[in-house]
This record gives sequence, C-alpha cells and structure tokens, in this order.
Amino acid sequence: MTKPGIVKKKINIAIDGYSSCGKSTLAKAVAKEFNYIYIDTGAMYRAMTLHALKRGYITPEGLNEEALIKDLDNAYITFQYNPVTYLSETCLNGEVVEKEIRQMDVSKHVSPVSAIKEVRLKLVKLQKRLSENKGVVMDGRDIGTVVMPDADLKIFMVATPEVRIQRRYDELISKGVAVSKDEIKQNITERDHIDSNRVNDPLRQSPDALVLDNSDLSLDEQFEFIIKKAQELIGNGEEISQLQ
Repeated sequence: MTKPGIVKKKINIAIDGYSSCGKSTLAKAVAKEFNYIYIDTGAMYRAMTLHALKRGYITPEGLNEEALIKDLDNAYITFQYNPVTYLSETCLNGEVVEKEIRQMDVSKHVSPVSAIKEVRLKLVKLQKRLSENKGVVMDGRDIGTVVMPDADLKIFMVATPEVRIQRRYDELISKGVAVSKDEIKQNITERDHIDSNRVNDPLRQSPDALVLDNSDLSLDEQFEFIIKKAQELIGNGEEISQLQ
C-alpha cells in the first residue's frame, strides 16, 4: 500500500570570501545540520599545491607552471569520510593530507598555483560534477560566480584584516605550527591581492550573494543566519506517496 511522506527539497549553498574568514568552519557546520555533502574547494587547491611542492615544481626560484601543467593528470584529489571526526578529509593520490595542506609552506604558494588556468579548469570541472545532484555546501573564492552560479543560496563572507590575522594565528598555534603574526599578515595580504586580481576566475562577490561580515559575530550567530536563510528556501517540504 502507499503511505504519504514528506520529502524536503535539497538546495546548493555557495560560501565565498577572503581567506581566514571562517568559511570552512561555517560550511562544515551547515552541511552537518542538513546532512549535506561538504566540499572544501580550498583544500583541493591546497592539495594541488602540495603536489607541486612534492614534485619539486616549486623552488626558491619560483613556480614551474609548465611542469605542473604537464603533470596534472598525476594529481588525483579525492575526499575520504572519517567516521571518528564525522568529517571529510582531503586525499592526494590515495593519501590523507589534511594536516600537510594546512602548513604555511602550502599557504605561501597556493594562490599562484590556483591562478593557473589549467589547474582551475581541472578542479572546477570536478567541483561542478560533485554539485550536480544538489544537497551540497561548497566554500571557496569562485563558487557563486563560476562553480555554482545557479546555487540556491550564496553567501559572501568578510571580516576585518585584524580579525582574520588573529583567527589564522590561533588556528595554526593550536595545531602546533610555529608562526608569527607578521608572517600571517604578509601571507593574507599577498593572497588577497593575487586572488582578487588573477585573470582566471578572480575572487569577487556574486551580485545575488548575501554579505556576511562576521568580524564581531560568534560562530553560533553566523550559523543561525545561514540556517534561517536556507530553511526559507527549503520550506516545509512536499507530501508525496511512498510505497511501503
């Protein structure tokens, strides 16, 4: 026989913004709330940067773009669910590299690697495929403008430089990484400039994105803001008949 059931529509949520604004932390919490798939696109570019470092394409003399481009097919980036932390972990060629890609050495080089057209084409193609079935929360710098321009909810996160520097400093220190605030300030300034001025898919706010300035907001306040907006779009669901 048939029995009516309630099925809620799934939406895609795009969260963009500058580095160290807390995009990933918030995106993970939102994805967990709705039982959606969380995709950290920044981690994908970090993994590609780690690949370039491991292969010797990044040296004190600079980045060998040609060598990296020729080797792109040998960089296999996936996500692996960790049943202990309940989070997805970034893998490079079958190896979990979640800790390695957060190191300052990767942070210093990720923007130049991300600016390479061929790198972006490869990763954007993968990101688009992952979002096809809806129910995805994705964060990065070009999600609402390039990867998911038709996302149902778009958020653009900002915060003051001072707040961003302190957050990044606290994060790295908590992980046992020796770093100074001056190093972080220089890194954030350089990344902002490169990300905003690159030729391919620059960081910019989508016209239909909601700006979330979280300089003085707690994580709970940010979370509540996005959850409320998402629930308005999802609605109460629609009743359908399901075979029992």
